[in-house]
Amino acid sequence: MKPLSPGGTASRQKGFRGCIRSLQLNGVPLDLEERAEITPGVQPGCPGHCSSYGSLCQNQGRCVERASGFHCDCGLSAHTGAFCRTELSASFQSGTSLRYTFKEPYELSRNSSALPSSISSDPTPRGENVSLSFRTNQSPALLLYVSSYHTQYLALLVNKHDTLEVRYKLDSSRAAEVLESKVKRLADGELHTVTLRRRTASVSLQIDQNPREDFNLTSDGEFNGIKSLVLGRVHDSEDLDPDLSGLASLGFSGCLSVVRFNSISPLKAALLHPDSSPVTVSGPLLQSSCGSSAAANPYAAENTHHLSDHAGVVASGQPLVNAIRTDSALIGGVIAVVIFVIVTVLAITARFLYRRKETYRNQEVKGVKQEDSQDFHFNDQTDPQNVSSENPKEYFI
Repeated sequence: MKPLSPGGTASRQKGFRGCIRSLQLNGVPLDLEERAEITPGVQPGCPGHCSSYGSLCQNQGRCVERASGFHCDCGLSAHTGAFCRTELSASFQSGTSLRYTFKEPYELSRNSSALPSSISSDPTPRGENVSLSFRTNQSPALLLYVSSYHTQYLALLVNKHDTLEVRYKLDSSRAAEVLESKVKRLADGELHTVTLRRRTASVSLQIDQNPREDFNLTSDGEFNGIKSLVLGRVHDSEDLDPDLSGLASLGFSGCLSVVRFNSISPLKAALLHPDSSPVTVSGPLLQSSCGSSAAANPYAAENTHHLSDHAGVVASGQPLVNAIRTDSALIGGVIAVVIFVIVTVLAITARFLYRRKETYRNQEVKGVKQEDSQDFHFNDQTDPQNVSSENPKEYFI
């Protein structure tokens, strides 16, 4: 809660200017934001940890302020982990079927408060936001199938030409509309990311880093009364179009990762909330790291970390600030070791050069002594000659 002016209190007296967070009265926390919304001159919300660390929450993760820290709410994300960066992937076989059953509108309004936001969803959306990653060598293969109670459906598949195909049937009285991407060779065993968006009759499709492709449907009806979403093999084939019935019975063999349909994540619900989510799985469904970007992600191990109410607690009660300080201490220690090694090498080199210089100086001294002794010996030899030469002269004189 943040007062905007000195006169921002209810009594219009000069009061507190600043921000108050997590106020407790007799041990009971007070809802300051709710009070701030009805108090003149007071604005809810305080710049806190999320203003500094909110960018750490990615993939539609939401930063939530806590009393002395923050945490990333991954309820609206198909990812998980401390910062919503850990991908959830699963290996599918031809007999695997993951069915997510949407609640009826009256059931949804009654039970949505008890379900995570990644599980509950509006069964009558005005448009679709679909994203997933897949890896397969199968062609054709049905990736995702969404049906309604009014014989409407959405199908996302890899066709026999190894291209991505989207089929929309929003008008039960008309045939499905087929939208085919220009991107080729998608059944190559590599990981591909797909993003599909529809608003009324406008559809956009993007695959990996390729340019976005735009399409227009002839029908702009709503997707009314969504019934279920299926990943893998579709068992209820009696409601399928003849063109899809054979394809749906083949199932899907490969990897599906970070699947998201509007605000729900069916694969995440099946892997993390199998008991509380409306998901039915038949056949083998194995959680794996088949999404290659998860293995290359430096935050891939963050699913073992959890932020709590403390100041950015990462794991084992270690604060995020302390973790940063620990990294700084480690870097400082490495630098100190490097400096010590350099100084030691320089000292050894200096000592070696000094000894070499002393050795060279001793050799010079010895050389000088030898020269002096030779001169002295030469003088010794010449003196008798001089003496002998002088003696005859003295004799004859």
